[in-house]
Amino acid sequence: MLNWLGPSLTVIMVGFTTYSILKHRLMDINIVLKKGTTYILLLLLLFIPSFLLILLGQKIFFVKIHYLFTAMMFLVLLAAALLFHRIKPVTEKAVESFLFKNRYNYRETLGKFSKAMVTILDLESLSKRIIETITETMGVGKGSLFLLDDARAEYHLSESKNATPVPLLPKGAPLPVYLQKMGEIVVREELAKGRHIRELDQVVTQMGSLEAEVSIPLISKGNLIGIINLSHKLNKDIYSHEDIELLTTLANQTAIAMENASLYEDLKKSKSYIRRADRLASLGALTAGLAHEIRNPLVAIKTLTQLLPERLEDEEFRNHFLNIAAGEVDRISTLVSELLDFARPSPPKLAFEDINGILDGMILLVSTESKKKHILIDKQYAQDLPFVKVDREQIKQVFLNVLLNAIEATPENGQITVKTRSFLKPGGEAYLQTEFKDNGCGIPQEYLEDIFNPFYTTKTTGSGLGLSISNQIVQDHKGYIDVESRVNQGTSFFINLPVDQEHPKRRQSDLEHHQQTTFFKT
Repeated sequence: MLNWLGPSLTVIMVGFTTYSILKHRLMDINIVLKKGTTYILLLLLLFIPSFLLILLGQKIFFVKIHYLFTAMMFLVLLAAALLFHRIKPVTEKAVESFLFKNRYNYRETLGKFSKAMVTILDLESLSKRIIETITETMGVGKGSLFLLDDARAEYHLSESKNATPVPLLPKGAPLPVYLQKMGEIVVREELAKGRHIRELDQVVTQMGSLEAEVSIPLISKGNLIGIINLSHKLNKDIYSHEDIELLTTLANQTAIAMENASLYEDLKKSKSYIRRADRLASLGALTAGLAHEIRNPLVAIKTLTQLLPERLEDEEFRNHFLNIAAGEVDRISTLVSELLDFARPSPPKLAFEDINGILDGMILLVSTESKKKHILIDKQYAQDLPFVKVDREQIKQVFLNVLLNAIEATPENGQITVKTRSFLKPGGEAYLQTEFKDNGCGIPQEYLEDIFNPFYTTKTTGSGLGLSISNQIVQDHKGYIDVESRVNQGTSFFINLPVDQEHPKRRQSDLEHHQQTTFFKT
């Protein structure tokens, strides 16, 4: 009675299968036709002649044809054909690693290095690693790497090993011109066969002066950005076709790595220029007020000096004059020194510093701005704070940015509190915290995540770079900034700097962060 059930369910199953294939594109009919036709033709071309030869061989040697034996032989041939494609790479790798161990090892090493070097972003370190790895792995005695300097239209020596120093190659020199034109590795021994051609003779001569048996072009976006020169191998072997293929692949990866490193260097320079511009902007905001601050004590000193001849015999006046003059001169000297120290560009220099002392200098610089609005700056420093390893000038820039923002946000007759304290994080890491608290307009909660973004600002003036640069500087010091704010109640900035930048847990977290954010191209 249920004989109808099987066919009905089969129809339903076929319907679902067909729908799935069409809906989700599980099967491309063109691919099926192409591959199916290809396999059928291959079977016809390979196995039909083989089948006929098996039959003919049985007829000649055994007179009688055994069809079971024929079928078995046919299946063996089919299995061998299917397995050959799968076991061929494994067999080649095993034979090469056993019979040609040295060559296999260097290919493995260079292959891994070509993938790993794109994560190295320091140009100097990358150049050194490239030359050391290639020369040591391939057994080459001498090597050199030249990189393009577009501004000077020349290739300068970036790294070398045991090579006679040739500081630079003009961009129009025979070797760079030839490599740019050919776009492939050149071998001096092969070029020497055409020395009767003037162009090749000049290239061979220049390669000889560079002690280069092989010159490898590093090409990016059609431009020759660098040249790697390798001398003869120490074992006197020639550069094989496999060597050239491997070096070609390595050259492509090296060009990408070099471009990444160059872009990273440009990014660091851009950050430096932006920080310098922000520093100058801060100085502009302070200059007018400082000029007024310096002029007042000078007027007092000038007045006292004019009165001095008339009251020279008055000992009380002289003592009073000397005390006032000395105090005002010291104040002017301190202001000018702080201003010059802040304005003077200097390379990054980490040293153990007293944060309280740095804060005093920055508060002195903004004192004129705060006096204009009658703002009280209340200093609440913790005593016996540990010294922190920082770049003094960079941290000054951070403190000055935050102080100027606080003064701008605080209304007249307001107050800014500057506190310092030390604390331990749950992991036992010691931090020094500087808090800047104002009673100004505050920042809406929805904007707190944006204030550290470059060019973001809620003010009508300013570049919107100050807090972004400050945040980057603090991060460079392995620290972080926290912000708390309530509208119409005020804002607190917490600048947290690690006391021990070499803490093992911090090194691990920094390494993980670097691996997640490494900038590279593929």
